[in-house]
Amino acid sequence: MTNENTQQTTQHDELSSTSPVNGGSSDIEELTIARKDDETDAERDERRWFKFRSIAFPGWLYAIFFIIFDLAAVAALEWGVSLKSTRVKLSSPTVGWGFVTKMWEDHNFVLVLNLILWGIIYLILLMLINWFWIATPVFLGVAIICAVIEHFKVQIRYEAVLPSDLGFLGSNKGNLLSFMPPGAHWTIIGAVAIFIGVIIVCFFLYRIDGRSGRMIRFDHRGLAVVVRLLLILLPGMFFTLYTMQVSTVGSWAKAFATVMGDKPSMWDSVYDAQRNGPLVSFTRQLNPRVMEKPADYSEETMQALAKKYAGEAKTINKTRSANMTDSTVIYVLSESFSDPSRVPGLKINKDSIPNIRAIKSGTTSGLMLSSGYGGGTANLEYMGLTGMSMANFDSSLTSPYQQLVPNAHWTPTINQMWGAAKFSEAFHPYEASMYSRGTNYVKFGFSHFYTLTGDGKGNDIIKYQDKIDDSPYVSDEATYRSALESISASKSNQFIQIITMQNHMPYNDWYHNNDFTAESADPSTPLENDEKRSIQTYQKGASLTDEATAKFLEDLDKLDKPITVVFYGDHLPGIYETASADTNNSLALHLTDYFIWSNKASSSAGEKIDNSAYSSPNFFVAQAAEHMDAKVSPYLAFLTEMHAKVSAMEPPVVNSIQGWDRIPEGQNIYLEASGNPMAESDFDEETQQLLADYKLIQYDITAGKNYLKDTGFMDLP
Repeated sequence: MTNENTQQTTQHDELSSTSPVNGGSSDIEELTIARKDDETDAERDERRWFKFRSIAFPGWLYAIFFIIFDLAAVAALEWGVSLKSTRVKLSSPTVGWGFVTKMWEDHNFVLVLNLILWGIIYLILLMLINWFWIATPVFLGVAIICAVIEHFKVQIRYEAVLPSDLGFLGSNKGNLLSFMPPGAHWTIIGAVAIFIGVIIVCFFLYRIDGRSGRMIRFDHRGLAVVVRLLLILLPGMFFTLYTMQVSTVGSWAKAFATVMGDKPSMWDSVYDAQRNGPLVSFTRQLNPRVMEKPADYSEETMQALAKKYAGEAKTINKTRSANMTDSTVIYVLSESFSDPSRVPGLKINKDSIPNIRAIKSGTTSGLMLSSGYGGGTANLEYMGLTGMSMANFDSSLTSPYQQLVPNAHWTPTINQMWGAAKFSEAFHPYEASMYSRGTNYVKFGFSHFYTLTGDGKGNDIIKYQDKIDDSPYVSDEATYRSALESISASKSNQFIQIITMQNHMPYNDWYHNNDFTAESADPSTPLENDEKRSIQTYQKGASLTDEATAKFLEDLDKLDKPITVVFYGDHLPGIYETASADTNNSLALHLTDYFIWSNKASSSAGEKIDNSAYSSPNFFVAQAAEHMDAKVSPYLAFLTEMHAKVSAMEPPVVNSIQGWDRIPEGQNIYLEASGNPMAESDFDEETQQLLADYKLIQYDITAGKNYLKDTGFMDLP
């Protein structure tokens, strides 16, 4: 018996020594299987099927699998921005099979560029793990997760995932679920099912692969390590250098991407991702240029410009009697606030904003051109606080709060006009880390930034945090109450920044006894249930904002000190799927409501200035000074003159160029006083000079040498 066992063991060792895993033969060889006494031939055949010797996959077969799985990753990301996943009408058939066919139809090989970039990531992962059938499901799992996130963001905001989102996602993990659209669970379930399928396929291939997916193996262990390191470092260096230089004109990376077919379409991040692939679009924005340096930029030029607008300020100030800092000025950025009745093709049962409509009729007010739809709050906020325009930045700079401000040497903001930091405070009933506000507001010079999370040390927690019915967000009424207590208690004039959260998406039937209804004005194209529910929930939220804002102004009217409020909605909510499907509605879906109002203690109460029908947030500070009859700095003098020539300006907005005449694809949007779009090429000489000066000013502050910093350009008289 012992000899028999020894013989079997020896036989087993001989078989093992010839196993492909150990460098032996790769031929399929059936193992000898003894029949059990009570076993039928069929049972033995079935058992034999599970115990055949596997075959060691040759290198060329791994290469084929590599290409297949690399293609699968690219396809997953393309699905994330596809027509089917977003339900958005495409401006060009570049998604799906068209992404492949344009290789021979248009000689565009951007698909290959995506495969190279994803392939580098795949290869590095393979070398790190060194087991093909483990690294592959990890790689595809990452691709699926990215595709799902892309799908959700495009569906909600019509915006692809951007580098600036990385900080947001990383700092708000606990709240990501609140940003998911209705029906998100079905997408997640489907993604999980696909991933399970990937695992099953990889496990099956692992079982029949005699090498078990082992990638690099030499008799000399040190040589294997060196090869793996080289296959990590060399592709990694290529990917890093490509990413650093691909957004720089004239670089080898830019030239390589262009030859491969990359055609940047930065005015529309979704179209850009559809046209060029999400990863190509994403990497192009990792190292963005802030602004193109004006040809005449120099210290001498900036000194002359400062002197020029100092003279303009003196001229303006001769006719003005007040000082802006003799009043408290409050900026209210009302999250997603807009008038539902202006949405094309939407029929509603009653007015959601009667109080604000009445307020607008009696004071400086109008419509604000927003660069966002369903998102982009921080960009509008940045423009409002700095007076600078996103239209002047390079198109690869998508989020100043995350890509520019943290590293800026000089960031002049409106609140700094009030002097000491103790004279400016901000209120936001959400996390301080959102859009890096906690860091940026310190840099802006705010003494306090009251949020749900505070400063991390138990300070600056916003006092009132009441919510309405089932809403997950703090109400506007509670936010106003927190700010009002601080304003009332202060004996000094202040600058107050308020950013609300009540009307942030999603809109999941939060409010009890909601009697607002919405339907399509065209019975042949009824609203889907999800869209209708979201709109009706939003209508109720807008109504609650309307009531809370009116009450806030009533309370401010009771205070015996001059106060001026600049109120504006940052963008429309991204819920109007039916309206947004028609590109002719683009302008209407990028106009929100704003007003500038002063209380009874102000000499400017009831003031209604001209040229206010349309605006953009970069002009609000100049408009507020005009409304208050307040003297201006050279910078505000410039913004006053710029606004007199161009009422509103924004970078290219989603699909706007398809519904407007005279606006070439990809150019900035400019509105005249009546709201009609203007082309930059049609500007008169004075307007062209003002725009050139604007770019010089903004370049000096954000990307230049800050020549204006010590010239008094920002100083009020």
